[in-house]
Amino acid sequence: MEIILLQDVERLGSKDDVVSVKDGYGRNFLIPQKKAIVATESAKKILAENIRQRAHKEAKLKEEATKLAEQIVAKKITIGAKTSTSGKIFGSVNTIQLAEALSKKGFEIDRKQITIPEDSIKEVGTHKAVIKLHKEVKVEIEFEVVAE
Repeated sequence: MEIILLQDVERLGSKDDVVSVKDGYGRNFLIPQKKAIVATESAKKILAENIRQRAHKEAKLKEEATKLAEQIVAKKITIGAKTSTSGKIFGSVNTIQLAEALSKKGFEIDRKQITIPEDSIKEVGTHKAVIKLHKEVKVEIEFEVVAE
C-alpha cells in the first residue's frame, strides 16, 4: 500500500514522503491516527503542487538552520553537575540539561532535537551530542561537564 505521510514518522519517513507500507500498518495505524493518507492519483497531484510551492520556503529554512549550526559550533558549552570526589556525577547529564545550557547561550532548541550518542553521561569531561536543526542539517557539538 502506498501512502503519503502527513507528518514525520520515526523510522518511516518525513512529512510529504510517498512510502510503501504493509496494508495493516497503513489502514489500522497511520490513517486512523491522521499520520498519513492513501496515495491516490489526485492526492499525488495535490502533493506535487504543495511541494512546488513550499520549495522556496524550505530553502530559506535550511539556510537559517545552517547559519544557526555554525553559531552553535562556535560557542563553548559547559554544564555544571554535582559530583563525588572521584569525578562521578550524582545522577546523569541528559538532553534537558543540554537544552537549558544552550538556551542560556541564546539558542532556543527543543530537547527532542538533541541526541546524546552515549546512553548516559555520568562522568566529568568532554562529551559530544548531535542536534538536528533541519531534516538535512545536523550538527555535532562538544560540551563539557564540570563539577559544581
